[in-house]
Amino acid sequence: MEHIEDFLEYLKRERNASSHTVRNYKRDLEDFFSFCQKAPEDVKEEDIARYVRHLSKKRLKPTSISRKLSSLRTFYRYLKRAGLIKENPARAVRNPKTGRRLPAYLSPEEVDTLIESAESYRDRAILELLYSTGIRVSELCNLKVRDIDLRNMKAIVVGKGKRERIVYFGEKAKEALLKYIQEERPKYLEKHPELSEHLFLSRKGKLSDMSVRRMIKRCASKAGIHKEVYPHLLRHTFATHMLEGGLDLRSVQELLGHKNIETTEVYTHVSIRRLVEVYDKTHPRATKGDHGSVREER
Repeated sequence: MEHIEDFLEYLKRERNASSHTVRNYKRDLEDFFSFCQKAPEDVKEEDIARYVRHLSKKRLKPTSISRKLSSLRTFYRYLKRAGLIKENPARAVRNPKTGRRLPAYLSPEEVDTLIESAESYRDRAILELLYSTGIRVSELCNLKVRDIDLRNMKAIVVGKGKRERIVYFGEKAKEALLKYIQEERPKYLEKHPELSEHLFLSRKGKLSDMSVRRMIKRCASKAGIHKEVYPHLLRHTFATHMLEGGLDLRSVQELLGHKNIETTEVYTHVSIRRLVEVYDKTHPRATKGDHGSVREER
């Protein structure tokens, strides 16, 4: 459908969405319109509510249904702004009830073994930068050489909605970046001189988010980490470790590029859960019932 193609182009051009995100939106929208059998401008609220009931009957997880609804809301918000519809039919359809899902994250030891499993200077630089800054994989792939300030260990990142922010990285990330830039990047640049402004390159040209995902999966397997490891997990890990280290919530929000602080607040629950785990292991009287005042409210 023409409207869908225009919307996907808008996501890439205006919102700087990654190819992975665009594919997810495309799949969600195609699934809905295959079920609905209506043109986008003819869809009503009851059509979307009927679709949600259909997904529930198929025993789709509430989180998956909520994601599909979010895709529809964003799509129809775009159509409304473009003047193609008067009302957003997805706006009033409620998400299915679900328990609050806490983001997964890696321990500092797991991060160390993951990074040590990198097979090249480039891969190590990628892992160090993702963990050190908490940037999204799409933001990493779009980094330009001019965006990196090695001397002051900071970078300018273009996030969602083309919003710019400054992120900071440590000595280890700086060392890894220097080795990649000096030792490996020139080899990639010989094959693709037209991509000289891009920081991260591959044999095929500009580095893609899917290449980063595959690389991280390989490193996790090599490191013996028995959980699913993906780029966004390093973002979760960065946020959790920063809060555990004492950084305030507003600063973490700024570093992550979250528009609303509510999005960042989920990491406080992770930190509290971690606090309870540490308490259980270390306090001399941490037996059942001894620390009700410390436990997270449920």
